[in-house]
Amino acid sequence: MKRLLNTLYITTEGSFLRKDGETVSVEIDGISRSRVPAHLLSQIVLFGETSMSRDLMAHAAETGTSVAWLTYSGKLAGRLEGPQTGNVLLRRAQHRATVDPVSALPVARAIVAAKLANQRALLRRHLRDYGDDDDAETVNNAQLRLHSAARLALDAPDLDILRGCEGEGAQAYWSAFPNLIRNDSAEFVFSGRNRRPPRDPVNALLSFLYALAALDARAACEVHGLDPQMGFLHRDRPGRMSLALDLMEEIRAPLCDRVALSLINRKQIRPMHLRREETGAVLLTDVGRKLVLVEWQGRKRTELRHPWLDERIPLGLVLQVQSQLLARHLRGDVSDYVGWLWG
Repeated sequence: MKRLLNTLYITTEGSFLRKDGETVSVEIDGISRSRVPAHLLSQIVLFGETSMSRDLMAHAAETGTSVAWLTYSGKLAGRLEGPQTGNVLLRRAQHRATVDPVSALPVARAIVAAKLANQRALLRRHLRDYGDDDDAETVNNAQLRLHSAARLALDAPDLDILRGCEGEGAQAYWSAFPNLIRNDSAEFVFSGRNRRPPRDPVNALLSFLYALAALDARAACEVHGLDPQMGFLHRDRPGRMSLALDLMEEIRAPLCDRVALSLINRKQIRPMHLRREETGAVLLTDVGRKLVLVEWQGRKRTELRHPWLDERIPLGLVLQVQSQLLARHLRGDVSDYVGWLWG
């Protein structure tokens, strides 16, 4: 099992990273504020106006440490990659499978069915805790619709109908999502998903978390020799990480949405942790991002039983395991790709 290595998030404007011996030193105004053992890092993520030395870039490229630069809103601005690695035969098998609708459909079915089942699990957890509330009927109806959509997804005859099942599930899930928010602040009223840019605090939080998950999914694909741009469910588009987006669908609800709801309902995220731009975009402040990242890392350390492996693993390793299972499926080692279900 791959060890759950650390991701170093740099959010403070003006931070500069350099390699100092066997450590990564984080400096602000020329003063070292913290040090992290370099061998423990699997990923470095820098937000906004932050930078790093050429020596550290070279070390990251040589060791396969992923480096990504994100805007303050969490949009990917660029990545550092070392020499191309991975098995060319695996990538060829992936290409053949993704361009052939017959081969792509079973994998896409498993992904969509797992996504819908995990969204349903989040709604059912809410019903267990707040089943006597006035909104319980709305949430219950949504989880029943998700159950039906997941079953239909498993039998979808083609990708277009499968995407229709996913769309039906999304409509049911997001229509019930406002009822999961227990914070009575007017700032955290949720009236539906919006993005590019997010225009309210809840969507700003969700979009930021989804950007983090996409980075983790891309890194997991690359670790196991997969091309993150060749997907089974998401259509090809220049610059789009289609396979990474495919795989992260399974963890959106148990990881991203769960973190967002926890921060809002426990009132850890407050209106002062967000700012509104002249364009109407709502973004997390520096302090807000740090709060989210602490909760994010803590949630990833939560241990859950993986039903296919039948062993407990940290939630942060689910993407690694699913990427490995997909690679084994493409190589012919296992007959089917099995989506991850949040038990």
